[in-house]
Amino acid sequence: MLPYRGRVMLRLARVALALAGACSAEWLAGAGYVAFALAMLSDFRHKSGWRFWVECAADAGYFALWTRLAPGTWLAAASLCYALASSVLQRGVAETAAVAAGATAIFPRAAPAGALALAAAFYQRHLHRRISALLGQNLAHRSQAQRAREAERERIAANFHDGPLQSFVGFQMRLEIVKKLLARGDAGAAAEEIRQLQESGRSQIADLRRFARSMRPAEEGLPLRESARRAVETFQRDTHIQASFSARGLAEEEPPAAAEVLQILGEALHNVWKHSGATRATVSMEQKDGALEVVIEDNGSGFAFCGDYNLEELDRLRIGPVSLKRRVRLLGGELFIESAPGRGAKLRIRVPV
Repeated sequence: MLPYRGRVMLRLARVALALAGACSAEWLAGAGYVAFALAMLSDFRHKSGWRFWVECAADAGYFALWTRLAPGTWLAAASLCYALASSVLQRGVAETAAVAAGATAIFPRAAPAGALALAAAFYQRHLHRRISALLGQNLAHRSQAQRAREAERERIAANFHDGPLQSFVGFQMRLEIVKKLLARGDAGAAAEEIRQLQESGRSQIADLRRFARSMRPAEEGLPLRESARRAVETFQRDTHIQASFSARGLAEEEPPAAAEVLQILGEALHNVWKHSGATRATVSMEQKDGALEVVIEDNGSGFAFCGDYNLEELDRLRIGPVSLKRRVRLLGGELFIESAPGRGAKLRIRVPV
């Protein structure tokens, strides 16, 4: 449907065309069309099909009139162009074909103009379909982004609940103990509790800093290889877990999902530190066969399950890190987890590039 302003302009063009005919030598012939054009100015909604065909009949009649009275004049050509343009802009292929056929029946030499209008109608339909497809993709991407944001908020909330919040609850309980010790006059025991609280506070501050660094986006301007290397070095420095990084075959051009891959790497390393109890971790990146492969391996306690599973199997069995699975799925990638409880775990992620 043509926008409101477009319909207004079309009807004003009809009024101008009708007035031009009324000002010619055959003014009587155009008087009725002027009255019709002015009457149609009162309704711009143009939602009913019968209104369109009434207008088509009037426009075709005006064209037929000028073709009979003054064939070959600019008014005949203008009325033909208006009738065809109105059908293309306001309707679709079928309506344009009907108007073109009627114009050709009235004046056979109008066939090329009708064919051109029909081609324009087909192209317009193609554009509408492409726009609809793009709008659908945009809606799907926005929905995916919204789900990703919600998942990230849930992950952050869960991490804070399991980490800092529990520590703060513990602080409160131990402060109550200190209060009771002081009330009993046991200053030595109270001082020891305060010392332990200070150690716990320093440890919690370090944990919060590590978590904040894992959430920080990659530095702008750095290639994926260097950003990943820095992430691994920061992980080793903050956690004192020996970590190594290697990369090969990475293209000069950054993959579109580079930022997401770094987020996945950061979350996987955070899980290694938080859950595995590992003393050593290795990270490798390789680009081959149209995909970027990231492998994270550690010598920690592994997952609660044993074996090698892909993303579909992990989903079906409801095992594995939920947030990582969701991130990989949104990228259209693959996830493989190999776990040996007590002997470590290996994550292999493949993302199309």
